[in-house]
Amino acid sequence: MSVPKYKRIVLKLSGEALAGEKGFGLSPEIIKTVAAQVKDVTDLGVEVAVVVGGGNIWRGKIGSEMGMDRTTADYMGMLATVMNSLALQDALEKLGVETRVSSSIEMRQVAEPYIRRKAIRHLEKKRVVIFAAGTGNPYFSTDTTAALRAAEIEADVILMAKNNVDGVYSADPMKDKTAVKYTDLTYLEVISQGLEVMDSTASTLCMDNDIPLVVFSIMDNGNIKKAVLGEPIGTVVRRNG
Repeated sequence: MSVPKYKRIVLKLSGEALAGEKGFGLSPEIIKTVAAQVKDVTDLGVEVAVVVGGGNIWRGKIGSEMGMDRTTADYMGMLATVMNSLALQDALEKLGVETRVSSSIEMRQVAEPYIRRKAIRHLEKKRVVIFAAGTGNPYFSTDTTAALRAAEIEADVILMAKNNVDGVYSADPMKDKTAVKYTDLTYLEVISQGLEVMDSTASTLCMDNDIPLVVFSIMDNGNIKKAVLGEPIGTVVRRNG
């Protein structure tokens, strides 16, 4: 059996990644595929925490542009992440993977309240923990949630699974055919060049806590396992080059 490079990971999934080609809602096929990939990683003995976005259902920014109060719009986005988390939990448990949804907003009928020590204990028992409802605060993205939770649970790496690109590029490769793909970057380069990897708050948090980031495509089956094994896929972002 291959030896994993990382013992404990945070897997960041965008909401759009769960929507498939439609770009909105949930794709049962995609959720099953992602769950199977996560199971492959847990079978290696890796402790897995997941942070899911909610952009396939609602984006706080859109609500704000409609004239909605930003705080209200962001809370609606947090609820969207809970829906995605429950869907992923169901898919994982159908594969026999024990899973807990840990919510930053208390809703005891559907998820546990987030308690750091409890989440770590679940991971030590080889349960997958899905962090839902963002940080529980408006104005913070799920990218920042991934960085914050990774620091709190002392994860070895954040694996950022994208649905439309296979790494970090100098520009949007869908719009600019001359865009260059990077294999290695530092967080300072990401921030100074304005590369759209994660927001600046999340990038700074990762840099300050020396948490490496691997950006790759979720569309290729087996990529999560490849990233965990340390195979050269996507783009690696570190504090130092």
